[in-house]
Amino acid sequence: MEGNVGKRRPGGEISNRPLYYFFVADCSGSMGVDGKIESLNHSVKDAIPHMIDVARENPNAQILIRALKFSSGAQWHINDPVPVEEFEWTDLSAGGVTDMGAAFDALAEQLKIPPMPARALPPVILLLSDGMPTDDYAPALRNLLKLPWAQKAVRLAIGIGRDRNLDVLQRFIDNPEIRPFEVNNPEEMVKYIKWATTVPIKAASSPASQVTSAGTISTGNVPLVMPADTSTNSTKVW
Repeated sequence: MEGNVGKRRPGGEISNRPLYYFFVADCSGSMGVDGKIESLNHSVKDAIPHMIDVARENPNAQILIRALKFSSGAQWHINDPVPVEEFEWTDLSAGGVTDMGAAFDALAEQLKIPPMPARALPPVILLLSDGMPTDDYAPALRNLLKLPWAQKAVRLAIGIGRDRNLDVLQRFIDNPEIRPFEVNNPEEMVKYIKWATTVPIKAASSPASQVTSAGTISTGNVPLVMPADTSTNSTKVW
């Protein structure tokens, strides 16, 4: 799963290092209320062209997309890594409970070596959820965070709507300098997903010396500038 390594580009050989981007999406029944799952689907589709632009700006990294969905259990929504240039989002639907621990277990299996290649760039993991886990998520999360690739990853989380559990999302991030993003309406969903699918990729695919600047924080070995407040005055509130 190393991708097209060392493929020919104008000017000579370039060694592409894979950078895996993981969407981990809550598809429980509450995500079907007030159009939250539809907003998530729209926001990811809206972000794809921006992800492609970032990939073009960073030719030494091959951006590969995977997606994991969880409700009553966890399943890979996009199982095989897909190059971002070929990536098409298939809409998620909502139903069931919130088995977040099952999602952490499934993600952990894919962050081991193998299937993760030893020479990859730090992965980016975006967790999206609107509620509280209904299974015993804590042991699965502890096991996940012990893995070297999980520790190196840029781990981000978006809490959706008034019933979001920010404490659980903070435990997943496991970094006191980074807070879960709080999304209250479709406009905020679009803005935060766009940021979370572009800025971290650019940072993870660049040498630290090139991206470190005032206002950065460390996410493992990746310096990251967090976004300004993107709250909106939308009349629609989840």
